[in-house]
Amino acid sequence: MSTNDPQRTRLAQLVRDLAVVHGKVTLASGLESDFYVDMRRATLHHEAAPLIGHVMIDMLEEAGYSTEEIDAVGGLTMGADPVATAMLHAAASRGLELDAFVVRKAAKDHGMRRRVEGPDVAGRSVVVLEDTSTTGGSPLEAVEALREAGARVLAVAVIVDRDTGARERIEAAGLPYHAALGLADLGLE
Repeated sequence: MSTNDPQRTRLAQLVRDLAVVHGKVTLASGLESDFYVDMRRATLHHEAAPLIGHVMIDMLEEAGYSTEEIDAVGGLTMGADPVATAMLHAAASRGLELDAFVVRKAAKDHGMRRRVEGPDVAGRSVVVLEDTSTTGGSPLEAVEALREAGARVLAVAVIVDRDTGARERIEAAGLPYHAALGLADLGLE
């Protein structure tokens, strides 16, 4: 984390205060942990959500992505949904055009029968999001669905990296991986 970035510093504090829950838990990956980072407590919070949008956009710009080359952001429902919405609103506040999308766990069996909801992603450059990543399974599932829908996936970006293999797995799949915060930023290392 950039120590000179007051927005990222404030976001880390909010995530520590709002989302870190101590106690034995089993993660979605099946791994056990002494803490849980319940990011919905931050991504749906009145102060943290706007910060998340700006910090994530800033992080992608710092990584070398121009806002003009990213057409849309999103990921597997439900963790990615509020992150994508926060980024959409932050981009709009800056006068930037950035769409959001939602990747369903399975295609609907009625209506348009789509797995990727929102503006069409075919032929568009997208970044896959996740609120917190353990093994990288959810972002990679979203990547597969987006490629099937015709999107060009540029990278995976998460708010919190738990440092339990997600980066390695996503990079092994040929995608850049970016995390706004790590466990050290949350006082968990």
